[in-house]
Amino acid sequence: MTDAPGQRRWAEAMRAALEEAERALAHADVPVGAVVVDADGRVLGAGHNRREVDRDPTAHAEVLALRAAAHARGEWRLEGCTLVVTLEPCAMCAGASVLARVDRLVFGAYDEKAGAAGSLWDLVRDRRLNHRLEVVTGVLAPECGAVLRRFFDAHREADLGFGGTQGV
Repeated sequence: MTDAPGQRRWAEAMRAALEEAERALAHADVPVGAVVVDADGRVLGAGHNRREVDRDPTAHAEVLALRAAAHARGEWRLEGCTLVVTLEPCAMCAGASVLARVDRLVFGAYDEKAGAAGSLWDLVRDRRLNHRLEVVTGVLAPECGAVLRRFFDAHREADLGFGGTQGV
């Protein structure tokens, strides 16, 4: 985890990612949100999980935010940008952030079940790859975790048998 100044620096962008996460609830997707910001802190792309509504296994918040940022920039290389996400990325999203060449990954809650930025794997800092990201963790972690816990608690209470792989 980074120091308090690092936490404060990314709090505003994480709040934007949390707003995105809340949007996923409208269509019963796991509430994960992401934004890509440029060096000036301007949001270039945003996304929230849309796997259920789009019936697309790749419609994770991070992938959608990276796509939107690349479109806004007019190129796939997102050098100088930061991906801010409420939950530690899975292997697919961690790989996508490496391939997009973002400089930094900022996330709120760790994902002990599927995290690929320090929990299970550390793809974003793997020395064998051609690009590595700076990682800032724990930004607004209590808020990020709370959104996910509320979602999963509600599904358990409703006994829907939800078997999602993204958890807290």
